[in-house]
Amino acid sequence: MNDVDKNIERCFEKTGLIPAIVQNAATGEVLMVGFCNKEALRKTVDTGTAWFYSRSRQCLWNKGETSGNFLYVREIVADCDWDAILYKCVPAGPTCHTGERSCFHNSIWKQASKEESQDG
Repeated sequence: MNDVDKNIERCFEKTGLIPAIVQNAATGEVLMVGFCNKEALRKTVDTGTAWFYSRSRQCLWNKGETSGNFLYVREIVADCDWDAILYKCVPAGPTCHTGERSCFHNSIWKQASKEESQDG
């Protein structure tokens, strides 16, 4: 077993499904969060495009397969506990199914800047 295979196995020692955060490799912007099982992570390594496991459909899916907006993975990093991963990607278009660059576009709360808080 090579190092990549060992690292994949290590990610799934605790559970069969782990969160996969997707980040733009050039800008650092967080683009989306998906989930991976071992097979999705293996397919990502083998193909160089981002694969996930759909919890609702209970099947693998390749981001961009229908839209053409693939995520080309440049690096995969595990967190300190080996139970979440980060895909550093080059997106081929908008990541969100809504057409937005990132799935994180719905603002819930934002701290007022120092200037704004002094005005009011």
